[in-house]
Amino acid sequence: MADQNSTPPPQQQTPPGSSEAMVPAPRDEMADYRGRGLLEGKRALITGGDSGIGRAVAVAFAKEGADVAIAYYADLEDSDAEHTAELVRAQQRRCELHKTDLGSEAACQELVDGVADELGGLDLLVNHAGTQAPVEEFVDTTTEQFDRTFKVNVYAPFWLIRAALAHLPRGSAIVNTGSVNGLRGNKTLIDYAASKGAVHVLTMSLAQSLAQQGIRVNCVAPGPVWTPLIPATLPESSVEGFGEHVPMGRMAHPDEIAPSYVFFAAEQLSSYYTGEVLAPVGGETHPG
Repeated sequence: MADQNSTPPPQQQTPPGSSEAMVPAPRDEMADYRGRGLLEGKRALITGGDSGIGRAVAVAFAKEGADVAIAYYADLEDSDAEHTAELVRAQQRRCELHKTDLGSEAACQELVDGVADELGGLDLLVNHAGTQAPVEEFVDTTTEQFDRTFKVNVYAPFWLIRAALAHLPRGSAIVNTGSVNGLRGNKTLIDYAASKGAVHVLTMSLAQSLAQQGIRVNCVAPGPVWTPLIPATLPESSVEGFGEHVPMGRMAHPDEIAPSYVFFAAEQLSSYYTGEVLAPVGGETHPG
């Protein structure tokens, strides 16, 4: 088990990164988590489910009784995705893998319809896949980068949710991934922060829109979490000591964030919650 309080040394990876090369190793397998059937018989699609928070959510959902399909982006992530599938299948639950680019509307539609067909329906949608690319100055943000960030982080959840509504019955849940950066901004991740702010408001608006259909829509907006995205996108100077700036003085591991997704997915726990943005951020407070 990774030392929860250890801080990372300087390191970088080729995007989108992989879990295996990370130091310290991320705690993302939910090894100590004990399910109690909260999602028994449910069918879940988790984008960005190959590693990090997505992996931890996939395993937690499986331990709660759900069958899972995960979507991921690149060949570099094949090994991570296969390992996640092994962890899910070890719980005697199904795990289907889909490698796809969610920056395409057609790919999002195909993914949802394919997963619903494979699993015999769909009850839970977790929009977790995301991308970021820091810049030193705002003017360094190209139109191409801005467009890609919004296609993956905002358009994809929009496309996926719209496609999923044909399959989601009453009592279903949608959980989006936001970010602390969408709550308070980030001068080197301006497009990313803006995209996550959009996800937060998309969550609130869809919660109102879908309430009468019996579909709850919520969002988890984590602070610093040790996932492959960090060494794959941040400079070494930002990776070193990652997370030390928050009041708790450390980064989170994915296993610490995944229970928030279980909470929102399980009607038994959160039947009166919709339109919420839950922020596990290590003690940061954000007035207003």
